[in-house]
Amino acid sequence: MPDQLWLPNPPDGTAICLGFDGSVNNDHTAFGAETMDGYSFTPRWGPNSVATHWNPIEHGERIPHSEVETALGEMFDRFEVVRVYCDPQDWETDIEAWALAHGEEKVVQWPTNKVERMYPAIRRFEADLREGLIRHDGCPVAAAHIGNAKKVGKPGQKYLLGKPNETQKIDVAMTRIIAHEAKSDALAAGWEPRRPRRVRVWRG
Repeated sequence: MPDQLWLPNPPDGTAICLGFDGSVNNDHTAFGAETMDGYSFTPRWGPNSVATHWNPIEHGERIPHSEVETALGEMFDRFEVVRVYCDPQDWETDIEAWALAHGEEKVVQWPTNKVERMYPAIRRFEADLREGLIRHDGCPVAAAHIGNAKKVGKPGQKYLLGKPNETQKIDVAMTRIIAHEAKSDALAAGWEPRRPRRVRVWRG
């Protein structure tokens, strides 16, 4: 993916699921997204179409929570957001506010530090990627974070993903996995595309 063209976001109104991984002042904070037919992408927001990942080094070592909230609100305005899975660590209050604003059935706390939850999600992502069921937009930061991710062994021959060191981040990669799990769960729950409203024309 490093030399791949960074493709645009899907058209406004597209049904998507989101994954969120937040930090306070060390790791990146980011959203990842996936359409219901498997296009995995980094959402862009604002008048300059800025990618929805925040490096604390670029923000005075503090993630701008209000900016993250504004970006999420724009995504709800632009797209049909089906589900948002959010890793709650250090962002519980924000996520609770997002759930109140956008619906508790859509904004869901989804801890990534639980092996029994995260390991199957990683395996599903790996399998679907291998089978060509996921297409990537070529976001360079996502490509770097996916390349950085290493498997960290856990009991029961399971694993999670970890950083090789503090400078090689994986947060955007995590959002892609979480978004894919949200999409997969939504489909398993019976999500269907909205049907266009029929306009009835009366003829005299």
